[in-house]
Amino acid sequence: MFYGAVVWDPWLIVAQIVCLQCMYYMTLGLLLTVFVGTRVSRLSLVYFFDYVTVSTSTITGWCVAVSFLLSSAAGAVYLLYLIERSKKCLDFSATLYIIHLFICIVYGGWPSSITWWIVNGTGIAVMALLGEYLCMKRELQEIKIPRYRSRIIENKLYSICFA
Repeated sequence: MFYGAVVWDPWLIVAQIVCLQCMYYMTLGLLLTVFVGTRVSRLSLVYFFDYVTVSTSTITGWCVAVSFLLSSAAGAVYLLYLIERSKKCLDFSATLYIIHLFICIVYGGWPSSITWWIVNGTGIAVMALLGEYLCMKRELQEIKIPRYRSRIIENKLYSICFA
């Protein structure tokens, strides 16, 4: 993308939010299948949206917490490719977790577990900070001009100056 002119495009923002949310939940589902699916008889939406499943009292609860944290790390990589701007990483991370909070409230009620809040607070911090770091690293890379192109530019400048 070219970032010279700032254009506010609400459809692009909504599409980025939807895409980021979907990719986050697909990654979470894959990680829950790997870590929790082997421990329980039936994997359901309870592990996605019910705050009771995120606990430190059982190994399954630890597996759910690890799945959430690894999903937030993967979300940082998604920010790198979908959002591409370090300034916007906190906004999109907060939006993802606010939407997740609303879904959790609708599904299982207000999260009253301190463990749920710690895991999700850590998740938003990991996603935002790691996403900003990765985007900033990419933004600060030197723009590479192919060798043959630089020769063409040099020849044109030479012909303009000395013609």
